[in-house]
Amino acid sequence: MNQNPQHQTTSRALPAIFWAGLTCGVLDISAAFITWSFHGVKPYRILQSVASGLLGPKAFTGGWHSATLGAVCHFFIAFSAATVFYFASRKLTFMTRRPAISGVLYGIAVYFVMYWVVRPLSLVRMGRFSVSEMVIAILTHIVCIGLPIAFLVRRYSR
Repeated sequence: MNQNPQHQTTSRALPAIFWAGLTCGVLDISAAFITWSFHGVKPYRILQSVASGLLGPKAFTGGWHSATLGAVCHFFIAFSAATVFYFASRKLTFMTRRPAISGVLYGIAVYFVMYWVVRPLSLVRMGRFSVSEMVIAILTHIVCIGLPIAFLVRRYSR
């Protein structure tokens, strides 16, 4: 049996990042599908809007190709968020000791990075600012991203 501490860290990192990234990716996109369905927006259109970060407005004429690109981008971001949390939690151990608090704070942090850094730098057309949409987005990031990542990383960190 390999007792190398580096091997143990790697063997724990992969399932933690995989399950946290997959879970938050599925929860977050499902929340978007449900939230926007009340406005008549179809799931493929939401995925195209994600792809519009790379393609701009032409993503909406790309059919299922741009929707697939949007799904890939969405899950890349989800796995990236899980990876950042995992490696940060190796140095800041309170993140796994207090997953509820760190998950809430991480969800809020991911919201601010996505909406106030990534989106303005992308080709996404920015709509008008809405406080109610911001509150919904922050709550979604807490419940669907921050908390699942924090609790799953904690589970694999024992």
